[in-house]
Amino acid sequence: MSDDASADGQPTRREYVKYGGTVVGGGLLAGCTGDGGSESTATPDSTATDSPTAATETATGDDGAYSVTMSPMGTVEFDAVPETVMGFYPWYADMAIAVGHGDALTSLYAPEMFGGGMNNYYHHLDGVSLDWEELTDPNPGNGTDKEIFYELDADVHLIGPVLLASQDGWSSDDVDDVARDLGPVFGNYYSTRRIEPPARADEYEFYTVQEMGEKVAAVFQEQKRYRQIAAVHDELLDQIRSNLPPAEGRPTVARVWHTDGAFDTFRTAERGIWRADIWPLEPRDAFAGKSWDNAIGRMDYEGLLEADPDVLLVMSGTTSYQNVAEIRETLADHSVGKRLSAVQNDRVYASGAAWHQGPIMTAFGLEMTAKQLYPEQFGEWPGYVDGEPLPEIPEDEQLFDRDRLANIATEGSDE
Repeated sequence: MSDDASADGQPTRREYVKYGGTVVGGGLLAGCTGDGGSESTATPDSTATDSPTAATETATGDDGAYSVTMSPMGTVEFDAVPETVMGFYPWYADMAIAVGHGDALTSLYAPEMFGGGMNNYYHHLDGVSLDWEELTDPNPGNGTDKEIFYELDADVHLIGPVLLASQDGWSSDDVDDVARDLGPVFGNYYSTRRIEPPARADEYEFYTVQEMGEKVAAVFQEQKRYRQIAAVHDELLDQIRSNLPPAEGRPTVARVWHTDGAFDTFRTAERGIWRADIWPLEPRDAFAGKSWDNAIGRMDYEGLLEADPDVLLVMSGTTSYQNVAEIRETLADHSVGKRLSAVQNDRVYASGAAWHQGPIMTAFGLEMTAKQLYPEQFGEWPGYVDGEPLPEIPEDEQLFDRDRLANIATEGSDE
């Protein structure tokens, strides 16, 4: 059993800090490692490019009403384009912002932490930002609050219904009440790590970040705009994959969270929205062949030295929760840590938060990770200064066009 989980399978305080989640009664809304799910090896909906592979199923009536189909909800009916949106997690909010509907957001989970982190990415896109100070936290420390749902009265709630129904004090009937009384509940949480959901597993499908972004764009009837975003993403992936070094020449990579003198360890080569900024780079996982009971492992300095990754990526290093400069010093001062190849070769880097994904943030994350892993192919990563926006990349070393992405998000489709 992972040290992240208590004896009864529920998350500990360390999980709360790691993901910036909130402990909800006996469970964690974020569902990090104590969610009872196991990593899925079946990926029937997987694609080779992490981009939409087929048109999103939508239907439009003569009265302007329309529907969008996504697992696990099935076909969801909309009377009109939502004007108010409960965004909940950062990847949903990023999807709304990417298609020009950021102003419709009324809430975000832990807005100070996640909203501020999102602006570290948006800083580089003219006209794109998130006014997180105006957003309500739907989970203000004592559980997912039903009253806040009714107070906000949003037209759509971007959160997975299976996840919501599994929270303390909630049931599937409560979720149905929200959808009936207020507006649709639309989301798919368990695509984050492709783990088996606690209910409706037989009808649950997994999506990539781009596939889910396409579904959310359809909610806003922004399919044309999203096709342009998908084109940016596809071109970025084509550029990366056409320049990847041979597999045998790639460094071994470990993604970790440093806490309490030990390391929580994460898979890097497996799919899932939370890994969207790394798995397309086809890294050599330093922990390949090692097993642990949950999706997150736990090891001490000696265990990490045994794996001895060439590159050490500090999870959430671009947020306030991991100070990478201090971690580098801690590693260099430790009798075992200083023997790590990544420490000796100055290849300990700040990595993004698992939560900071979406059409916009994943583009920045892929560029960052590509430069950290393969500097000869994609240019040197200039380094991240704790508490600051992502660093400026010289225009001739950028892997995607910032102005083009900003124009799509702010001006719309030119189709």
